[in-house]
Amino acid sequence: MSTSTVTHNKKKPIRVLVSKLGLDGHDRGALVICRALRDSGMEVIYSGLFCTPDQVAKIAIDEDVDVVAMSLLNGAHLTLFPRVATVLKERGVKDILLIGGGVIPGKDKKLLEEKGVEGNFGPGTPLDVIIQYINNNIKK
Repeated sequence: MSTSTVTHNKKKPIRVLVSKLGLDGHDRGALVICRALRDSGMEVIYSGLFCTPDQVAKIAIDEDVDVVAMSLLNGAHLTLFPRVATVLKERGVKDILLIGGGVIPGKDKKLLEEKGVEGNFGPGTPLDVIIQYINNNIKK
């Protein structure tokens, strides 16, 4: 994994909100992602467990994040991930990259992308791949 500082616009580190939505209480993978992003030079905010889409959107706006990295292992990704995208759009936010992770079947990835949730990384995805994806797709 690269240890170089990750910035955009040469001004400030990329700010990422890592979030666990719904009733998914498994956060080991999310915590690993938090550490990898932080070690790559990004600023990381962790929402904690059991967040609603409205809470995630509020935190993202309040913290002025560049990326929301959502994680689910319980199969509710087709409901909860797009809801975050909808709430952000309703609040006029269009410049936050939304990425998903967790147990997401391949057939669901295209559906999520159509609703504004990109990446959609599964178990075993190399951390460098996720970091590079964020660097290449940041919107702000």
